[in-house]
Amino acid sequence: MMENFPRILLVGCGKMGGALLSGVLDHGLEEAVVVTPRAVQLPATRARLTACRDISEVPEEFVPSVVVFATKPQFAPEIIPHYAHFVGGDTIFLSIMAGITTAGMCEMLGSAAPVVRAMPNTPAAIRQGFICAFAAKDVTPEQVELCDNLLAAVGEVAWVEKEGLLDPATAISGGGPAYVYLLAELLEAAAVEQGLPPAIARRMARVTVSGSGALLASSDADVAQLRTDVTSPGGTTEQALRILMAEDAWPRLVSEAVEAATARSRLLASGQTDQA
Repeated sequence: MMENFPRILLVGCGKMGGALLSGVLDHGLEEAVVVTPRAVQLPATRARLTACRDISEVPEEFVPSVVVFATKPQFAPEIIPHYAHFVGGDTIFLSIMAGITTAGMCEMLGSAAPVVRAMPNTPAAIRQGFICAFAAKDVTPEQVELCDNLLAAVGEVAWVEKEGLLDPATAISGGGPAYVYLLAELLEAAAVEQGLPPAIARRMARVTVSGSGALLASSDADVAQLRTDVTSPGGTTEQALRILMAEDAWPRLVSEAVEAATARSRLLASGQTDQA
């Protein structure tokens, strides 16, 4: 990772935008301008940070190396075109907005705009994110490296060669934290059903999930082997897995859930919404 980041223009400073800003600050940042309509408390840092309510307040002399769009995608059509004047130099445009393709970005910025699209997930807030990224054809290797280093400040980065692969990535890594939280929620409820005090059930479910995740992250073993290591023949875990791994249980439900999320991501990327 580079020792110091160049100038960044961050458009939107919600949870994901704020996490990215915090991450690059930890790894060194020369200067950043943050555009956000709401009041935001910027962290104390040696870097030069400026908060603006809209683009009209961005200093004229400020030319960013990277413009990061982290605003809500429904506001993109009214926000993104205002940044088209940065096209034509060395500026790269990095979008972490869900559902807006690189072609859609170019429609708003101009066809010559070099665009990278990335899909981070919420563990980026603690530098444990997984970010899937795609670079459009006009992006240079140097710009890819710059975006890779920027995104790596908040987690692990993987690049795909086909933009359509961001849809299943959205379903897996983007939505994945919600699926894990649901598991913890269900384990807690089941523990209470079996008579454990709610306070203990809550702690037990959370630490079991987070501890298992930490063990998974630290191990090179295949995930199926880790599951087998917990499953003694004829034991209690085997009885539970017999139910969870039945053909019409988790194997089918997880596959259907990811398929539904992927389909929804593709629908949003196409600019359509269903009325059902």
